[in-house]
Amino acid sequence: MSITPMATSYLPCHRVRRAARIIRDGGVVAYPTEAVFGLGCDPWNRAAVTRILAMKRRHVSKGLILIAADPRQLEPFVEPLEDARMAEILASWPGPNTWLLPARSTTPRWLTGRFETLAVRVTAHPLAAALCRCSGGAIVSTSANQAARPPARTALRVRLALDEPPDDLLVGACVGSSQPSRIRDGRTGRILRA
Repeated sequence: MSITPMATSYLPCHRVRRAARIIRDGGVVAYPTEAVFGLGCDPWNRAAVTRILAMKRRHVSKGLILIAADPRQLEPFVEPLEDARMAEILASWPGPNTWLLPARSTTPRWLTGRFETLAVRVTAHPLAAALCRCSGGAIVSTSANQAARPPARTALRVRLALDEPPDDLLVGACVGSSQPSRIRDGRTGRILRA
């Protein structure tokens, strides 16, 4: 499954390339998604993930979401389910549908928290997808706000919502959904967050 060709032209390429370089170098970037601004980093970089958790005042036990431009970018983190279940999941992407899939044994606990699953999504947002492609893989995607506070839907709100700013902020519109992504259990299809 692929993302639309317009993804790389959403912003000038240099902005996306710069943000991707910051992520690869261990930094934190804020960017728009379908519904809200997200904070992203390299999911393999424990220091970067820990910094995002501190910025949000979020406990590591709650786990995080990863977004990708293509399902293949998620393969290092999650185990596939049987074909019928995977067909339903793949048919819902790209889009604001987050699925809980069994985490691989090599997936860091700073991503899964207290769970044996990992929340993953293939984004339909052209800027977020371009950022994943330029970064070379899936990235952390958690709302750009402190825990229990409303998520930011504009770049200005991101600046106001966090005590510590991200290393870069990609300005763009949140398009495609008025609510954060739906979360479903990949094994059963049950909706956990509508």
